[in-house]
Amino acid sequence: MRDGVFIARIGTTAERVVDLMHSLAIHLDPAVDVVMSDWRSGTEWVGVGVALPDFRDALGRLRFPLATYGGVELTVLNPSDQLSLTPELLLVIYSRSDRWYFLLDGLGLSERAVPPPPVWMPTRSMLTHSPEQSTALAAAAARLGLSAGTVSIQR
Repeated sequence: MRDGVFIARIGTTAERVVDLMHSLAIHLDPAVDVVMSDWRSGTEWVGVGVALPDFRDALGRLRFPLATYGGVELTVLNPSDQLSLTPELLLVIYSRSDRWYFLLDGLGLSERAVPPPPVWMPTRSMLTHSPEQSTALAAAAARLGLSAGTVSIQR
């Protein structure tokens, strides 16, 4: 816990981490805020008050492109919880309560004192254009009614 916020970092296979985000999102409020940033194009989509079932449907459709290509930062949040899929395909949960630890334990995930080192640390220059992923992200943003803009992403 840091400054009253519980933090869980989950590293596993690409497919599993996207599936975990999808299954854990069901524990959020019925309406959520969504931020999706494509590191390849520098496009960011933002939505406020998105219906949770719609978000979960869109995430289900994005499973393959996200797990295959990475390079997308996807965050879904409500006033007390935040689930973020990093461009390196790590799931990070921020919460004002420790309830996520119990949910993760129930899924068979175990706590480690020190997480394993990341296998992949992309930079924007490493990421090549992926037409399939770009099309899937734009379609998901349109289905969810997210607003698009451009951002300067530097890591």
